Amino acid sequence: MKIFLIGLPGSGKTTLGKQVASQLTIPFVDLDAAIEKAEQRTIPEIFKQSGENYFRKIESDLLKKWAESTTDFLMATGGGAPCFFDNVEVMNRAGITFFLDVPAMEIAQRISASNKQDRPLFKSMDFDVLKDQIETLRSRRISFYKQAQQTLSGRGIQSQQLVEFIRKETQP
Repeated sequence: MKIFLIGLPGSGKTTLGKQVASQLTIPFVDLDAAIEKAEQRTIPEIFKQSGENYFRKIESDLLKKWAESTTDFLMATGGGAPCFFDNVEVMNRAGITFFLDVPAMEIAQRISASNKQDRPLFKSMDFDVLKDQIETLRSRRISFYKQAQQTLSGRGIQSQQLVEFIRKETQP
């Protein structure tokens, strides 16, 4: 079983993904971490040195490689991964996709409380600008996110909720 978590940056894909993969006893894959390992540099360094287009190509190539593998896993994708090339179709064909639909205000609070330097799209923004940017990003990406096979919406999506949802969706 291949499970892909998609959604905006800060929606909880990595945090929930690690917890859920552990509960389902399948490997967890963070697509951004896989990119950093393959490139031997951080995402901010890739953006700065090679640009977003280069990053998106590497992201798509690695996503396809994982999707074609015979390994079961739960993957937290980058927020933009479903929006470029045919990535959302690749994920939908390879496994099951879950869109974590978290309100922009909640995401802005989470990102503000974390290290914004790790998020190249948001690193220099104050809270109000950040919230507006997230809402704008959501409006641009929502048509891709809505192609997910399942959607979980709300402020505090819990790992147990997601585990139960996944089990329900993947059992015959």
